[in-house]
Amino acid sequence: MRTIGIISEYNPFHSGHRFHLNSLRQSFGPDCALVCVMSGNFVQRGDAAIADKWTRARFALEGGADLVLELPTPWAISSAEQFARGSVALLDAAGVVDTLSFGSEAGRLAPLEAAAAALDSPRWQEALREQLALGLSFPAAREKAAEALLGQEAACLRQPNNNLGVEYLRALHTLGSTIQPHTLQRLGAAHDKTAQDGPHRSASQLRAALLKEEYLSLSPFLDAQAVEVLRKNPASLSFCTRGVLARLRGMSEAELERLPDCGEGLSRLLCRAVQQASSLEELYLLVKSKRYTHARIRRLVLWAFLGLCAADRPERPPYLRVLGFSPRGRTVLRDMKSRARLPILVKPAHIAGLGTEAQRLFQLEARCTGLYGLCQKTLGGISQESEYRTGPVFSPQQVP
Repeated sequence: MRTIGIISEYNPFHSGHRFHLNSLRQSFGPDCALVCVMSGNFVQRGDAAIADKWTRARFALEGGADLVLELPTPWAISSAEQFARGSVALLDAAGVVDTLSFGSEAGRLAPLEAAAAALDSPRWQEALREQLALGLSFPAAREKAAEALLGQEAACLRQPNNNLGVEYLRALHTLGSTIQPHTLQRLGAAHDKTAQDGPHRSASQLRAALLKEEYLSLSPFLDAQAVEVLRKNPASLSFCTRGVLARLRGMSEAELERLPDCGEGLSRLLCRAVQQASSLEELYLLVKSKRYTHARIRRLVLWAFLGLCAADRPERPPYLRVLGFSPRGRTVLRDMKSRARLPILVKPAHIAGLGTEAQRLFQLEARCTGLYGLCQKTLGGISQESEYRTGPVFSPQQVP
C-alpha cells in the first residue's frame, strides 16, 4: 500500500484540500493511505486556528484523509523553514510514508529542486548576508540572493506555496529521507489573497467570511455541515486582544529578545509599539517596516502571548501525536508500531511513559491549548484539561 504524506493546516478544510486528496487517490490508486501532519490550535500566520485541532482533524478525515498527526505548536507557528523541518521530520519518523505531496504554484518539481539546491549551496549564506546588509527584509534578501545564484529561475520564490515546497525539499535533503516529493498545481485564489476567480477560495478568504458571518458566500467551498460547526464558536487572536496586549506590555525588552527571530533591534521596536497600540493590527503596523515583514511580527506577538521562547523548540519533535484516524488509518497505525522511530501517542495518558523532553513539550502544548480557549468567541469551549481528556477522532467513513 502506498502511503502519501501531506503537510497541512486545514484552517479550515475546504474544496481545494478535498481536490488535493482526491487527486492523490487518482494518481496513486484508491487504496493508497493519506497521512496528514496538521498544525494544532495555532497556525503559522501567527493566529489561532479558526477551529480547534480535533474539529479540524475530523473535517480532514471526512474529506478523505486517513491519519492526522499533530505538528506541535513550536514548529506550527515558526518560519517556513522550521515549519517544514518539523513537519517533514514527523513524516520521516513515522516510518511508513513513501511520498510527500504538496501543492505549488509551479506545479512541477524542477524549479523548486533547483531553488532548494541553491539555498543549500556554500555560496548561499554569503549571498544572503550581502543582501541583508543592504537593509532588506529576510524574504526580499532571500529572493535577491537566490537571483544571484539562479537568475530568472529564482522567480518561483516569490510565491508562498512554492516557498514552502522548497523548504520541504530542503528538509528531506537535510534528513537524508527516502521519502519522494510530489507536487500538484495549486488552483484557485492564492494564499492570503482575495481573488474571486477559479474553482477554489483561499483559506484566508473563508476565515474572513466566517468571522464576518457571511455564511452564504462559503458555498460550495465549505460543506454545509462544516459551516454549521464553524459558525458556532470560531477562534481568532483578535478575540483576545486585551489579553495579548496585556501579556506583551508586561514583558521587558530582554524577555522579547528571547523570542525566535527577534534580533536586529526588533525587540526594542516591539517593546515600544506595544505601549502605544490599542489593537493587534495597529501593533503589527507600528512594527512593520521594509526590513520586518508583517508575518514575522505576527508570529513574534503570538510566541510572546503563548509565553514561548526559542529554547522551547527542540531540534525535532519528540513524539508522533495522533489526532484522528479512519479504518485505513488504523491499519497504518498498526504498521507504524513496528516501523516508527518516535513513540506514538494515541491516548494522552501515554505521555507519562515518555522522557522528560516529550513530557515538557506536551505540558507546553496543554498550556497553549488553555490560551486557545481564550481566543474563542465564546469562552468555555476549550481548556487546558482538554489536552489530557480528548482522545483521537475516529471517522468510520471509508473513502473509496
